Amino acid sequence: MACQCSCKSEITEDHKKILTAMAGLGTPCGCKEISAATGIDGKIVGSHLKTLKTKGYVGSPARCRYEITSEGKAAI
Repeated sequence: MACQCSCKSEITEDHKKILTAMAGLGTPCGCKEISAATGIDGKIVGSHLKTLKTKGYVGSPARCRYEITSEGKAAI
């Protein structure tokens, strides 16, 4: 059963920064690359990536590598 709340549409400024950086990098990347591109601490990036993955904005094609999805691109 799908979630009926609006949580999927709630995206923070940090989330937008991360998604924008990922779109700019263009290839699957790790927390360190995203952290360097955004200026956000790596541990915080990791936490945000978990949330973004749950929401469907980010995928993980390989362990510790992340890429933006079409939903993520639409959100920014």
